[in-house]
Amino acid sequence: MPRPSQRLLSPEIITEAAIESVDETGDFTMPGLAGRLKVRPSSLYNHVSGRAEIVELMRAQLMAGIDLRSVDGSWTDAVAALASEYRRSYAEHPRLIPLFTAQTVQAGVAFGLYNALAQAFSDGGFDPSATLHAITTVDSFVLGSALDLAAPEVQWAAGPEVNDAMKAALATSGKNPERADAAFEFGLRVLMAGLVAQSPKSS
Repeated sequence: MPRPSQRLLSPEIITEAAIESVDETGDFTMPGLAGRLKVRPSSLYNHVSGRAEIVELMRAQLMAGIDLRSVDGSWTDAVAALASEYRRSYAEHPRLIPLFTAQTVQAGVAFGLYNALAQAFSDGGFDPSATLHAITTVDSFVLGSALDLAAPEVQWAAGPEVNDAMKAALATSGKNPERADAAFEFGLRVLMAGLVAQSPKSS
């Protein structure tokens, strides 16, 4: 009997199936992936060690989509460009973010982004401790902004308890992703102003 022209399973195929599952339901299980791929659950373990490895494979796939080649200019230009690229990549699959934040970063490709951020902050005069705080701050802002894209179309239901200031603010709200994109750009400007103020080179 001739061998099949392609393998039925591979880490890449399993990763894609896991991403599809999370996009649809917000999570994945090993039996669920096996059912999606029409194989026995035990077959998955011939290619991956388990759930934790699949999460890292998904992280690696998204991080590999971040373009680091165009990052140049001043340290502030680099940080802003990296933050925008980071969000763009994660915005395609925002429901993966809770899985990533619950697990230690291990994927080597992920450190391409973090290395670039660390270098930018070092160039900005930040010491190692402040560099780590700055990277954590950028990480939190970007992941929150990407997750915002998965929010309901109407994020705030204004009831009688909403004051006039909040009502006026809500009246300006557009639809997702326009509102989320505008909020990200606003937040990025505020974040960069704060980082510049913290930089020893700005004093």
